[in-house]
Amino acid sequence: MDKLLIKGGVPLSGDVAISGAKNAALPILCACLLTAEPLRLKNVPHLNDISTMLRLIAQMGVEVTMDGNEELILDSCGLDNPLAPYDLVKTMRASILVLGALVARCGEARVSLPGGCAIGARPVDQHIKGLQAMGAEVHVEHGYVHAKAARLKGARIVTDMVTVTGTENLMMAAALADGETVIENAAREPEVVDLANCLIAMGARISGAGTDRIVIQGVERLHGATHTVMPDRIETGTYLCAAAAAGGHVRLTQTSANYLDAVIDKLREAGCEIASAQNEITLKAPARLKAVSIRTEPYPAFPTDMQAQFMAINSVADGTSVIRETIFENRFMHAVELIRLGANIKLDGNNAVVTGVPRLDGATVMATDLRASASLVIAGLVAQGETLIDRIYHLDRGYERIEEKLSRLGACVRRVR
Repeated sequence: MDKLLIKGGVPLSGDVAISGAKNAALPILCACLLTAEPLRLKNVPHLNDISTMLRLIAQMGVEVTMDGNEELILDSCGLDNPLAPYDLVKTMRASILVLGALVARCGEARVSLPGGCAIGARPVDQHIKGLQAMGAEVHVEHGYVHAKAARLKGARIVTDMVTVTGTENLMMAAALADGETVIENAAREPEVVDLANCLIAMGARISGAGTDRIVIQGVERLHGATHTVMPDRIETGTYLCAAAAAGGHVRLTQTSANYLDAVIDKLREAGCEIASAQNEITLKAPARLKAVSIRTEPYPAFPTDMQAQFMAINSVADGTSVIRETIFENRFMHAVELIRLGANIKLDGNNAVVTGVPRLDGATVMATDLRASASLVIAGLVAQGETLIDRIYHLDRGYERIEEKLSRLGACVRRVR
């Protein structure tokens, strides 16, 4: 099993290009199931979760081809197996995203329940409730969601909670439904907007994406299209945090500050100088960061996917901060690992009190989830001596060539077995 070995204490400097957003690409891959014509996608990141999703749709009958290294072509004219089996679903929660598209296009779907998740429950009941409102007959049996509908009907759907994948699933289902669907309490995340833009390019009639009320006028069929996946705002934020903690001056390219207001505001509060231009962001770190308190909330507030990275930078900041996690009930597992590096962190339910220390010391630590692993990388870049991070398969799910990109910025990072 691969590990990451980091020699800390080296400031970061230089340019790095940000990849396409995993959380935008995954639902967009599922959008290919809605049409019999080819969907051409650019800026799709090379990640384990993307590979898993491609394997999943390929076994349904989708033809997956790469045009050089630039464009992914998905042709689902041969779609004949609307089944998402457990052995593929168990490794990636986002596989539930095939449900809405399959019911809309094929009239039926059998999708394995995603099961547990290390950082907390992500129930699919909102997906099921929405499909039932649209006239689908849905049963959960033998660990599978089995949904059937001759043709889905437009409906008004009010979700009990803000759910990103639920909003995306229902938006795809509604694209081919008969009549108008209104999703109230919809997720406002930029990735939802990116999916909507892709669906609109395919002929869908969608308005309100990016607000809490999305209106979809169903159409008979969708056609092929070409779409470029948005840049990854969480990868962008992670590299900004790495530079802030390690010190130095970095420029991130092929990205945008438009989706990162809450993160950039907090980094400025911590003492960083940040400037943005079209498709790039630069950050200059202060001599020492100031502690900043955060509270995670749905977009456009501070993202839960950046909470672990801020715990890492607060660990070496001047002062005491309080981090409150409101999205997931078990998302502080990285705190124990940061403490192994010398961090001063006290946990109390969904609150973490972090008192900055002058230095961290390298040690062997273990990644527990995707963003937790990123926080350990940031801490390792700051720590004196060597830090060895185990279970970095979590990193490979969401960060493309992270050791190569960090090395480009001057970090001493290498993959070992």
